[in-house]
Amino acid sequence: MHIRPITDLRNTTEISEICNSTGEPVFITKNGYGDLVVMSLAAYERDIAKARLHASLMEGIRQVNACEYRDADELLAELRLKYAGK
Repeated sequence: MHIRPITDLRNTTEISEICNSTGEPVFITKNGYGDLVVMSLAAYERDIAKARLHASLMEGIRQVNACEYRDADELLAELRLKYAGK
C-alpha cells in the first residue's frame, strides 16, 4: 500500500510511475487524513470489470434463490420462435 501526502502530487511523474508499475492505488493524505486515491487507468478498468462481474454473479445468485430461472430448452425454443427468419 502506498500512502503519500498531498504535496507529493506536485511530482505527477513519480505518482504515475508508482501507479503503473505496481497496479495498485496511491492513497493521498491531507493534514494526516485520507483525502484522495490515485490509480492507473488499467487498474481502474480492472476494478470496474471485477465490480460488474461481482454484481452479475450476485444477481444470478439472487435469481436462483428466488427461483427466477427458466428451463433452458423452453427458453431456446421461445428464442427460436421469436428470432426465426430475422
